[in-house]
Amino acid sequence: MAAGSFRRSIASQLSKVLDLPPENLIKSISAVPVSKKRHVADFQLSIASVIENSSSDCLAQDLQLQAQQLAERLKCDSVVSEISAGPGTVNFTINRELLAKTVLQQVWKDGSEYGVKSELFSTVPRQKAVIEFSSPNIAKKFHIGHLRSTIVGNFIANLKVALGHEVVRINYLGDWGMQFGLLGVGFQSFGSKEKLKSSPLQHLFEVYVQINKAAEDENIKKLAKDFFRKLEDHDEQTLSIWKQFRDLSIEEYIRIYKRLGVHFDEYSGESFYQEKAQEVLKMLEDKGLLQKTIKGTGVVDLSEKKDLSTVSTVMRSDGTSLYITRDLAAAIDRMNKHSWDTMIYVTDKSQSNHFQHLFQILKLMGYDWAERCQHVSFGLVQGMKTRRGEVIFLEDVLNEVRSRMLQNMTSTKTTKEIQDPVETAEKVGLAALIIQDFRGLLSSDYQFSWDRALQSRGDTGVFLQYTHARLHSLEQMHGNAELTDVNVACLQEPDAISLLQHLLRYDEVLYRSSQDLQPKHIVSYLLTLSHLAAVAHKTLPVKGSAPDVAQARLCLFHAVRSVLANGMKLLGITPVTQM
Repeated sequence: MAAGSFRRSIASQLSKVLDLPPENLIKSISAVPVSKKRHVADFQLSIASVIENSSSDCLAQDLQLQAQQLAERLKCDSVVSEISAGPGTVNFTINRELLAKTVLQQVWKDGSEYGVKSELFSTVPRQKAVIEFSSPNIAKKFHIGHLRSTIVGNFIANLKVALGHEVVRINYLGDWGMQFGLLGVGFQSFGSKEKLKSSPLQHLFEVYVQINKAAEDENIKKLAKDFFRKLEDHDEQTLSIWKQFRDLSIEEYIRIYKRLGVHFDEYSGESFYQEKAQEVLKMLEDKGLLQKTIKGTGVVDLSEKKDLSTVSTVMRSDGTSLYITRDLAAAIDRMNKHSWDTMIYVTDKSQSNHFQHLFQILKLMGYDWAERCQHVSFGLVQGMKTRRGEVIFLEDVLNEVRSRMLQNMTSTKTTKEIQDPVETAEKVGLAALIIQDFRGLLSSDYQFSWDRALQSRGDTGVFLQYTHARLHSLEQMHGNAELTDVNVACLQEPDAISLLQHLLRYDEVLYRSSQDLQPKHIVSYLLTLSHLAAVAHKTLPVKGSAPDVAQARLCLFHAVRSVLANGMKLLGITPVTQM
């Protein structure tokens, strides 16, 4: 990794002066973010991170002094051309030609693995991760929370795979419960086999809405209960109706997920864990963890003082299981089946309590691996409506974003030559949705705005796609760059240096996202990369420049496009080549 060889070189010099092993220093040396004020160093060492017993009350002027003293003891060499002290930091500027040569060679050589091969990841063990995400409820709205869960889970899975981990993607469907009693009765009254086959999600939802209007009727209530009881007793005819609902829904989900560029290794669901949930209740009873309340429900005491001040209800008074009981069964089953190192649940933050309880109960049951379960939560999205009104189905969102994008594209002059405008509009539109969603902390709520998401300038997914397409056509126009004979002395302009410095930082950004599973670090990196590229596109023309200058610039733009594409793919975006 380009940054890696520079970090190692700086660390080895520091280790002699500070008398510390170089590997202890590598993580304290970070690439400096590019500044609009222009000249910044390439790397900095934070003094506080290497001084032993540096307590937080260590005075700023002491750190400043120590930085100065350390900078004076270090010497420039063939790699480092300038060393200076900053506020509590020592700054290192890399030899400019070496910087250009190393970065370009590394991006060229590593291709799609640029950044992930960094030594920052060398101490991270390769693991097996199970990620549960998306998880819609059959016959209910696929609401915007499910869309967030889908794209966030997909990002985490992509990132882990890129870093060499093994990932199992699980979609845990809401495919069981009393609503299937109602749905069964509703289908017998209002259902149509043709509509079920042609648009299952839509039709089941309509049936569910209709029967719900009559759900207060005692007779309907009784019929629904009977239908669900038959389901639980494995009555063949009832089961085959349920199975048809489930299978046709999954078929349609798969088609829609494909539009999103998302796939799952396993479609699981609550229905899988009916029997196993009963086994869990038996285990809880055997371990003395299941307590009965006056109403006859079963609870697990989670309070510290064991005074029932915090309990989790795991059983109804009639002995049937609840959602959390089925989740317990699923977690245990996945451990047996996949023997994973980490399991991640991606849902909105309203379920934080549920997962706290889930992990606590698993721990009380003696499963130490509960420590390795993680809930990645996200905030709520307000204001997402299509032109027809409230969003009910994911497909409505995808169609809406595609048609709005297509409209925007047709109104610009350059769109006419695109081979497949509809598909391009879909990919650009998706990028717009994903970037608007990933720009902030996942846990924050945000107000959705079509206009803001689809702007072609500014910090949007449309701008990233536009930058990628523009750089791609630059390469098409001038032939592909060849790295072998690049004269790096031609890449010394400030705008070229800024791009090279930014490319240098990519591994650190990936590392940050891998630590906290937040996509915003990568988003902000790619937006800056695109803004820097837009400036350089104007100030460093390829056309009309001397051949060796043109060739060097083409190489630089190729490297930028390559890293931009890598980052976009991690986020779940398919880069377009025309726009």
